Amino acid sequence: MTTGASTSPRTTNRPRRSRLRTFLPLGVAAWLVLEIWLLTVVAGATGGLTVFLLLVAGLVLGSLVVKRAGRRAFRNLNEALQRGGSPSRTGGNGLMMLGGLLLMLPGLVSDAAGLLLLLPPVQKAVGRYAERTIDRTLRQSPYGSFGDAFQQARMHRPDGKIVQGEVVRDEPADTRGEPRPPLPR
Repeated sequence: MTTGASTSPRTTNRPRRSRLRTFLPLGVAAWLVLEIWLLTVVAGATGGLTVFLLLVAGLVLGSLVVKRAGRRAFRNLNEALQRGGSPSRTGGNGLMMLGGLLLMLPGLVSDAAGLLLLLPPVQKAVGRYAERTIDRTLRQSPYGSFGDAFQQARMHRPDGKIVQGEVVRDEPADTRGEPRPPLPR
């Protein structure tokens, strides 16, 4: 006579982990080990003061780059709003800010990547690659594109007709305490 739980393994229908969720922690750990190892190698060759000065210079340069890119993005936004149009592409301000943030991170590999992102040809290449990747991901999405989402949010009927109307709440009075007039029929 046996009591207790059965010995058969449980099967669950959990979705598989994505490659990003599997390898991202491993990649971050390897990057941290590489940064620390490189800093110790440079400190052994030149001294600790040189490494400290390199880290401080990266922090100062990165903060200046982020400040400049932020001001330029804000200026472009203000100009676009004053013209009455919508803001256009910012011309690499996002990648410039990312380069500044990489410069601000302590480490020599991140400094090198940040300096590379400050070069205009690298910014253009990375921007084109990111745009293609995002477009491909949105096209492969089972939910469709952003335009599809807006169209589906507007539709209320299966035949695609847009139903005009307004929201009527069941409250007897509005915020002033007065009764609402009846709706016209």
